[in-house]
Amino acid sequence: MAQPEITFRHGACSASIFQKEYQRGEESFSVRDVSFQRRYRDKNGDWQTTSYLKVNDIPKAVLVLNKAYEYLTSNGQVEAEAEAKA
Repeated sequence: MAQPEITFRHGACSASIFQKEYQRGEESFSVRDVSFQRRYRDKNGDWQTTSYLKVNDIPKAVLVLNKAYEYLTSNGQVEAEAEAKA
């Protein structure tokens, strides 16, 4: 499985950005996609993932998705790369 470029987390919610390379004829290009998930423990105590949200997860989901959007559309990408290097 490909590793995400960056992941934003808040509580059990996370949004990960993946860069995918595509080829169309002679032209190659990359596209970034966002994957959202919520982690939880099942009745056996094992970690599971879902895209379903409980009412208290909605603000957390909005937060991580806003961070992902900012990263993709502004200088958030540059700032995150600088933090990763520090």
